[in-house]
Amino acid sequence: MFTVAMIGPDGVGKTTVSRQLEATLPMRAKYVYMGVNLDASNVALPTSRLIHAFRKLLGRKHSGGPRDRNEATTQPTKVAQRAVRRARRGLRLVNTLAEETYRQLVIRWYLFRGVVVLLDRDFFVDFYAYDICSDAQSRTLAQRIHGFYLKHLYRRPDLVICLDAKGETMFARKGEGTVDLLNRRRQDYQDLRKAVRYFYEIDADRPLCEVIADATQRICRFPTDELTTNSTANSSSCVS
Repeated sequence: MFTVAMIGPDGVGKTTVSRQLEATLPMRAKYVYMGVNLDASNVALPTSRLIHAFRKLLGRKHSGGPRDRNEATTQPTKVAQRAVRRARRGLRLVNTLAEETYRQLVIRWYLFRGVVVLLDRDFFVDFYAYDICSDAQSRTLAQRIHGFYLKHLYRRPDLVICLDAKGETMFARKGEGTVDLLNRRRQDYQDLRKAVRYFYEIDADRPLCEVIADATQRICRFPTDELTTNSTANSSSCVS
């Protein structure tokens, strides 16, 4: 069996399509959320749930993917504050790596049982442009460690289906982020063509039934359909 990552910016319909495919595919399939939003996750470590609950008590929210790289961040001026921030980043990194490893183990268990695993988002995909391919000098130590893990130790999806729509359409559907941010994320996902072998793009501006039918056909024909092969994969990728 194999994994299928459903990717695309917020509001493009990843969860809706993945859940529908889980119910309608002509083979055994299992949905697994693979993003950082614990409110949407159906698989997570207890430590991640605890941290998430604590963050909610503090009134903090997190989107499904990485933080906007253009978002301004404030740096503490006092030595003690900087030390606390570094400690928090270190603990967050440890839990992130543990969480990603745990979900990979769950996925391997489903594959062992002969199930097609439908991934709603994927950590490698979401952080590819941020922790792997971005300028090393602009990345924090935690980002470099995370990028190394995703690049060398993380199991990439077998088939990537990219749902694509205009930024205006996605913003109207979900109202998260900005149109400019959503369009930048669209380009980030397009760049994945260089990093995965099987990449297929679906126009998500069409009716849902057409999107489902297109995705179903692609999954059922994988990997025999030569059209799914991305001839440019790894040719100029920073993760080759």
